[in-house]
Amino acid sequence: MGVVTPSTDRTPKQDRSRATHRRLLEAAVACLAEHGWAGSTVSVVAERAGVSRGAAQHHFPTREDLFTAAVEYVAEERSAALRALPVQGRAVVVAALVDLYTGPLFRAALQLWVAASNEASLRPRVSELEARVGRETHRIAVELLTADETRPGVRETVQGLLDMARGLGLANVLTDDTARRQRVVAQWAALLDDALN
Repeated sequence: MGVVTPSTDRTPKQDRSRATHRRLLEAAVACLAEHGWAGSTVSVVAERAGVSRGAAQHHFPTREDLFTAAVEYVAEERSAALRALPVQGRAVVVAALVDLYTGPLFRAALQLWVAASNEASLRPRVSELEARVGRETHRIAVELLTADETRPGVRETVQGLLDMARGLGLANVLTDDTARRQRVVAQWAALLDDALN
């Protein structure tokens, strides 16, 4: 009986699989942001990621699996970036939180929300994902702002900031709202300093 030696090809194959998985997620977010739900098919995402449709379906059996995983992936990446922010003052934190809602992730998430409002099979998945992402974003915001939620009104103030950021993200969907947004962010940072100190 011969000696069985472990295959050395396993790690590179796993690395390739992880890389393919990540390319698919990034391509899905980009497609949602650029083409919306109707124009974002598994085939379009696979082509953009440089993989076959079969490879895409190996990683994500359904379209819903692919797009909810994509939005969740980018939300986790963004949360990690927020958590890594050094404490530099509330103005920097407010700007970073607003940026969360004005980039491609927000556009992709918005497309997914619209699709979920019309597709019963997608709605529970997107609702659960959005609730989880919302709780995590709120928790990170509280930490970054060094907000004491035991004080009356502080929780609502932080949530108001996140709601305002989402509104600025919506305003930015159709036109570049950078100039007005910068003034609003500066004003909110000043209001937060007063409210949280």
